[in-house]
Amino acid sequence: MKREIIQTQDGSTTIHLPEWNESYHSKHGAIQEAYHVFINNGFSLFEGKPIAILEIGFGTGLNAFITYLEAKKNNQTINYVGVEAYPVILAEALQMNYAQEIEDKESPIFQLLHQTDWEVKNMISPDFTLTKRQQFFQDIKDDNAFDLIYFDAFGFRVQPELWSDAIFAAMYKALKSDGVLVTYACRTSIKKAMVSAGFSVEKLPGAPGKREMLRATKASVKN
Repeated sequence: MKREIIQTQDGSTTIHLPEWNESYHSKHGAIQEAYHVFINNGFSLFEGKPIAILEIGFGTGLNAFITYLEAKKNNQTINYVGVEAYPVILAEALQMNYAQEIEDKESPIFQLLHQTDWEVKNMISPDFTLTKRQQFFQDIKDDNAFDLIYFDAFGFRVQPELWSDAIFAAMYKALKSDGVLVTYACRTSIKKAMVSAGFSVEKLPGAPGKREMLRATKASVKN
């Protein structure tokens, strides 16, 4: 499938798939979408706490990179797991301008996120570990392992199977009690799939260019 590097409206880059008319990030702004959805409405809920994060769709590494930057500011310890069925090749990843747009001195870290080995835990810094797993989302079997899930799969329009009841049941199982899942998407069928899995779901204002997004919480079991 043909792949193009394009610039989004906030000046940051992304990868576009013309055959699907689908991009890895919002054309309205890759960086601003990532911060709005995953940091402001997800990561910020765990400020100051050591947490384990699962990313569904490691892709360009943008979400991992901004999480590293935020965790560094807050002196947080992060165990980050990124799942990707079809990894972005290094040459493409290095064309992304995220470090230059956010914090240029951290460019070596962004490169390291892509240069580290897959299927092993890599020490990116003393407080940030990264495990990249080449895996289909349907094969995720984690149990009570994560505090936070970044659900950043391709959209329902092109891959509806990634937004199914079964996928969100696996996400629910993967989260710890009181764990949170955030995604840029907001569609009635997706919300229903989350509720069917056991999540408490809320609609939140979306990133620029999108009216709403979803946040789902795995409620703690109370005796």
